[in-house]
Amino acid sequence: MKKWTFWMMLSIVAVVLAACGGSEESQTGASEEEKQGEEITITHEYGEATVQKNPEKVVVFDFGVLDTLDELGIEAAGVPQMNIPAYLEKYEGEQYTNVGSLKEPDFEAIHELQPDVIFISARQAELYDQFAEIAPTIFMGLDESQYMESFKGNMETIGKIFGKEDEVKAELEAIDQQIAEMNEKTEAMDKKALIVLANEGKVSAYGPASRFGWIHDVLGFKPADESIESSTHGQGISFEYILETNPDIMFVIDRSAAIEEKAEPAKEAIENDLVQKTTAYQEGNIIYLDADYWYLSGGGLQSMKAMVKGMEEALNE
Repeated sequence: MKKWTFWMMLSIVAVVLAACGGSEESQTGASEEEKQGEEITITHEYGEATVQKNPEKVVVFDFGVLDTLDELGIEAAGVPQMNIPAYLEKYEGEQYTNVGSLKEPDFEAIHELQPDVIFISARQAELYDQFAEIAPTIFMGLDESQYMESFKGNMETIGKIFGKEDEVKAELEAIDQQIAEMNEKTEAMDKKALIVLANEGKVSAYGPASRFGWIHDVLGFKPADESIESSTHGQGISFEYILETNPDIMFVIDRSAAIEEKAEPAKEAIENDLVQKTTAYQEGNIIYLDADYWYLSGGGLQSMKAMVKGMEEALNE
């Protein structure tokens, strides 16, 4: 009788333990499923997009976003493979789906890919509705009048979507430190700068609150001309204007170098007889900025760090 009672009690204990174990396993399984199915809603300039956290198939139409994903170790599935910046050339590989160009998306290829999320920016803004019909689409543009605020907002959005908040925070703190060190140098300078975009012999100027105006607004370079109109495409100018403005420093972004394989260097057109009379030329302060970063992929973690570093190096030369 005692033996029967002992074995009976042992069996009951085993059943209870098994049940508890099964309950724990099912709870763990449920939490994993919940984690995998968690969604986040992102509000942006063109509306809202609800995406699953840590989306697997990502299509990127902004090289600054691509640069950021690359820095954070997040894989992209589809990218526009035309004019990819040299430092992101791995995305020209066959393992990535070519989804057209920055201005002419291949919607058929995007649809076949069935992405979980699509990132676009200003170059694709007019096509937002067509992207949104395929998958949740997030606009990641930059506000030229509040450059750093919009840049940080974009980075934090990526951090939230991919669970990389801590990494993004650390990156932004490092960039803030870079900029603070840069500001110490520019505040002590008594020189004025002019920013120009060179394009096949033509030049446009950019002032504060413009596409490249964060050179003034964030980095602290004093503008050589306070009255330049704010616009994405810049204010068309002549070489006579450059001489009249007579900047102490001139920053040049070569658009042709960014989008053409065999473009003539902007230096040949920029450093003509008129420009050679400026203080910037005579003091060796005409600085050619990396077009890959400045024209193609600005607004990314890698590009931002590289652009500020390039400015520091230029000042130290």
